[in-house]
Amino acid sequence: MRITPFIKKSALALAVCGVLLAGTAHAKTLHWAYQGDATSMDPMALNETFTLGFQGNIYETLAGYDGDMKLTPLLAESWENTEPTKWVFKLRKGVKFHDGSPFTADDVIFSWKRSLTPGSDMKGYGAKASEVKKIDDHTIEVITPTPNPILPREWTFLYIMSKSWSEKNKTTEATNVKGDNQGNYANLHANGTGPFMLVERQPDVKTVLKRYDGYWDKNIKTNVTEVIFQPITQEATRVAALISGEMDIVQPVPVQDWQRLEDAPGVKPLTEPEARAIFIGMDQDRDELLFSNIKGKNPFKDARVREAVVLAVDIEAINKKIMRDAAKPLGSLVATSVNGYDDSFGTPYKPDPARAKKLLADAGYADGFEVTLDCPNDRYVNDEKICQAVAGMLARVGIKINLLAQTKSKYFGKILLQAGNQTSMYMLGWTPSSTDAHNVLLNLAACRDSKTAAGQFNLGGYCNPKVDELTNQIGVETDQAKRNAMIKEAFDIVRNDYGYLPLHQQPMSWGIKDKLEVVQRADDVLDLRNVVMP
Repeated sequence: MRITPFIKKSALALAVCGVLLAGTAHAKTLHWAYQGDATSMDPMALNETFTLGFQGNIYETLAGYDGDMKLTPLLAESWENTEPTKWVFKLRKGVKFHDGSPFTADDVIFSWKRSLTPGSDMKGYGAKASEVKKIDDHTIEVITPTPNPILPREWTFLYIMSKSWSEKNKTTEATNVKGDNQGNYANLHANGTGPFMLVERQPDVKTVLKRYDGYWDKNIKTNVTEVIFQPITQEATRVAALISGEMDIVQPVPVQDWQRLEDAPGVKPLTEPEARAIFIGMDQDRDELLFSNIKGKNPFKDARVREAVVLAVDIEAINKKIMRDAAKPLGSLVATSVNGYDDSFGTPYKPDPARAKKLLADAGYADGFEVTLDCPNDRYVNDEKICQAVAGMLARVGIKINLLAQTKSKYFGKILLQAGNQTSMYMLGWTPSSTDAHNVLLNLAACRDSKTAAGQFNLGGYCNPKVDELTNQIGVETDQAKRNAMIKEAFDIVRNDYGYLPLHQQPMSWGIKDKLEVVQRADDVLDLRNVVMP
């Protein structure tokens, strides 16, 4: 593995930290481990919850979530939907970036434009606005292409960067983590308005944050003054580091080790349900699969083959044997805690291997076929084990899976659209940042459209015009009953098309020291504002 030399912030940043620590009677260092690293420090490089959640301790958005996922003001003090396609945001005064420069409307407009640059993985967020106007230094007007009644929720991961800092360091365009601009300054450096500032970055080894003494909110709960974050890929090593006292918090803990943490002194597991659906996608767009022994055609274009895949997999068995009954099997791409979910379309499919074999034979694949399944091994709870189980079940009906399980940096670098979408079948998890089903439909089920960023994470190219029509209507409908009826109709279509193989709603699985106070947010984000050490 190539290790990039660690990168330190400016002398000014270190000086600020020195003043802070010198003036702190009881410095508190939090040791935190996750199964993989935050992919980049650039807040527009990768739309992945862990990376964005980590960055949310450094950067801030106009509005964010508290521990109960309630929308709360951050860099905007207030907002109002003054017209169907117009929002006015009043920005917080007196906020400074970590380099001491003031936060103004110019930074918001710059950040919105930056989210739309070629390397950005956040184009879907930026596309929510057709124009952002400066009224004065602390007021902006956002024009949306169509009415958008939940825009502040849609932008809870659209972080605000300093325009002057970005221009000074030639990082006015987003880092393309799958492309050729890895040297982008923002990939290894950061300058936000959040409660912690980046002072050391060694990718895949260690990242150090220090408390920002100039943070605008003096009422946050945390007493943490320093954070040392380390990725630990091996599950056993991660759990052992917690039990030994080396780590204060580790994520995730294998579900089979929950009881071990219950029994060990001084530590405990936290296991609330996450608002994340895990699923398998299939390339049903290309005329020929990239990674298959079938040449000249694409089996997944045939709905019978997709149905066979779905019916071959027993997700209840996966939950019982691999997830230890800790997950909730799903029949849709929406977790139960997401607004718009309903059991009518979220109930799991019933497995039927015999019918799966007949469907394959009817489709012309009586002898089965081979295909590569891309899977991360350090992103979701038991991800590689789940993919192995899926492979075994598909093999029983004649579909031979060549499993390619990789660390998430390589995995995302292979499968995402902006990387060339080099996948024929893949595992993915999705937590809608808005906590609303429209986000799921727009990103995962809408026909892909590079101009509007619709279907940006629809990596298999599923496309049904009726779903698009409903998605557009849901996005502007304010009557919740009508909205929910359309959400149900859209997901029923996706379900009947066998557009995806849904698996389950995974549990959050954290291990912490007994006396550590944390809030386990339903989106699996660790917000350091809420961490209190003994």
